[in-house]
Amino acid sequence: MANEITVPLLPCGSIDEIAGFYRMPGFEVAYRQQRPNPYIAMRREDLQLHFFGMPDFDPEQSYGSCLVYVRDTGELYREFADGMRATHGKLLVSGIPRMTRPRKRKNADNLSGFSLVDPGGNWIRIFQARESSDSDTRTGTGRLGKALQSAVVLGDSHGDHRQAARILDSALARDDHAVSTVDLVEALVYQAELAVTLRDGETADTLLARVRAIILDGTLRERLAEDLDTAAELERVRDTER
Repeated sequence: MANEITVPLLPCGSIDEIAGFYRMPGFEVAYRQQRPNPYIAMRREDLQLHFFGMPDFDPEQSYGSCLVYVRDTGELYREFADGMRATHGKLLVSGIPRMTRPRKRKNADNLSGFSLVDPGGNWIRIFQARESSDSDTRTGTGRLGKALQSAVVLGDSHGDHRQAARILDSALARDDHAVSTVDLVEALVYQAELAVTLRDGETADTLLARVRAIILDGTLRERLAEDLDTAAELERVRDTER
């Protein structure tokens, strides 16, 4: 058979809070009921997410998760980010809810992916569909590049931000003078993002200052464009927190 459809059912504390959050990236309410049990269906084109309300639900303890495969993670991320900025004036990168940025994951065959963590603590894990992924599977080959790959898996896939930060702290302390500029910038930017997520503003400011101090030619700026955009976004987040 073909054209099967799977719709995840995810827990939350408040269906109204869920509705408000998902309207931000362009979802609409397809169905809502309050009795006999709270239930809401959110839809954005072909993407459907359904939620059921639970009394006294703690999103920090949620195991809710689902995978979504799309043709272009970058385009969808930009649309989600624009909606988040329009509502909150910044990207949400710490606490619940929050969103990570697209990165290749070594635990997902190096496919690009990002995660949206909603008010129910559910992880909506969005990956590029295998058939639409590009052929560039290059990853960092040095110790810092490999450390970054491991940190991304821990931080963005498992939510273990502290251990991810420890891995990069150790790798940068050992290798920051003997690595490529690309690996160094990518590692510093992700380490700064982890610091913001962990609400360690002082460390984030120090790391972002190190990124700004690195001299880049036009070729490197083009190659590191997404990381530099992330650094600029983190600067804006820090400005709102001061």
